[in-house]
Amino acid sequence: MTFTKLSIKRKKSYPAPGKVAPATETDVWAIFRALRDSHSHFGLRPGHMQTLQALLSFLKTGHGETVFASNFEICRRIGGIDERTLRRHIDRFLVLGFITRHDSPNRKRYRVRSSDGHCISYGLSLTPLIERADELLAIAQEVENRRRDCVFIRKQILTILAQLEESCPENTFVSEVRKTLRRKLSEVEYRALLAETENEYELTSTAVDVPKATHLPANDGQNDRHLSKSEKEDKDLERRENAKKPEVRTLTLVCREATAFSPKKLTTWNEVEHHAQTLAPMMGIHTTTFEKAKKAIGTQKASCAIFIMLQLGNRIRNFGAYFHSITLGKRVNQFDPILLLKRLANAEGALA
Repeated sequence: MTFTKLSIKRKKSYPAPGKVAPATETDVWAIFRALRDSHSHFGLRPGHMQTLQALLSFLKTGHGETVFASNFEICRRIGGIDERTLRRHIDRFLVLGFITRHDSPNRKRYRVRSSDGHCISYGLSLTPLIERADELLAIAQEVENRRRDCVFIRKQILTILAQLEESCPENTFVSEVRKTLRRKLSEVEYRALLAETENEYELTSTAVDVPKATHLPANDGQNDRHLSKSEKEDKDLERRENAKKPEVRTLTLVCREATAFSPKKLTTWNEVEHHAQTLAPMMGIHTTTFEKAKKAIGTQKASCAIFIMLQLGNRIRNFGAYFHSITLGKRVNQFDPILLLKRLANAEGALA
């Protein structure tokens, strides 16, 4: 049988009557909580922490930092675990350097003292754990800071997702991100997901101003003038839209992908509009969104958007989000069907 070499020290753990116990003994549970909160950092499981909690409960104020209880008593205090599990837990703490074991010749745990105050303790010493208090408290604080940062970033992501759902209900990006958030992510993964969500929001966010309330006067003459002005503005808008629309022949010739789905040749704008209305749901664009786009930018321009997007194909990751952006969102003023058709024609040689 081999024995662990012990260093015999003078008895320091028994304070004289009336004296206060050392600070390390009164703060031992703060050290335990720090290790409990950062247990994953050391590869510890909840079972290990239950064992350590039981060991600490055997310490008595003013009686040092060595546990003299038998394995049987420790197992009982933990809650009835088997002795093999206890040994594995203790071995893990020995490897991590949180516990040192001083074995007696007969493997019993006890303390012997001489008449001049010297003592030898045989048992499980928790002194290394207490000596590493500053390290454990610093690691626990770092873990808590990361946890709070992750919660903060997660709330930012959820806020943006709620805004995306409100502005673009058919956006599939939202459901994909929510599935990802079900997993436990690291801080780096949360930050990457936040950046991706912000990019998606920039793409699909709307910049539509709330219309101001119009106060109509009670005078009939003023009402008539107001209606005449509104009709004039509507006609001006219609003329501007007609000026920006391409020819049907140019649209169908360049956008061959869209016309391929039509059972007959498209020759009029009514046929183009009807075909675009059929294609929109197939592309993941909600019917309500298409109707809103028609009212916002005009029927012909909205129909052109459907044809052009289908021709672009894989260059657009999300048809629903892109359509919303160029017809109702921040890119509405940048969408020019005639210019896009010219670029597609030059790139593909459709009009050559």
